Amino acid sequence: MLEIFKPLIDAATGVPLSDPDAARAELNSRLDPDSPEGHQLSQALVELLEAGKVADRGAPPVRYSRAAKATEETGGFSIDVVDMTGPGPRHRHPNGEVNWCVALEGAPTFGGQGPGWVVETPGSEHVPTVSGGRMLIVYLLPEGAIEFAS
Repeated sequence: MLEIFKPLIDAATGVPLSDPDAARAELNSRLDPDSPEGHQLSQALVELLEAGKVADRGAPPVRYSRAAKATEETGGFSIDVVDMTGPGPRHRHPNGEVNWCVALEGAPTFGGQGPGWVVETPGSEHVPTVSGGRMLIVYLLPEGAIEFAS
């Protein structure tokens, strides 16, 4: 299954996350969500979801799974896959976060942004929220670093 995530890992590797707009522009140049490759990847992720191979834990508004821990094979990213229709748990990104977002129903946004790449800066904190529909999100966390608020 890890091979499905390889294009995301390759695109995100080495992208500085301190400027979300610049990071998103670089990510789009490496893997455009609207390209044939981007559509193919999104479809493969939806198929994993429909087969019950990802986002198979929890309950709406947040179903989730860990696809991989941060290893050399994953470019140092942990990979989580989340099926969201509302808010998730507040957390902090010590090293930032790179997200690939796929619309499933409605016209969803994640943190106010539509489908495609969404970047959180190192040290940022938020309540991840999907509004306006349902979204499948692949979270790439550098070094697997995340701190949940208690």
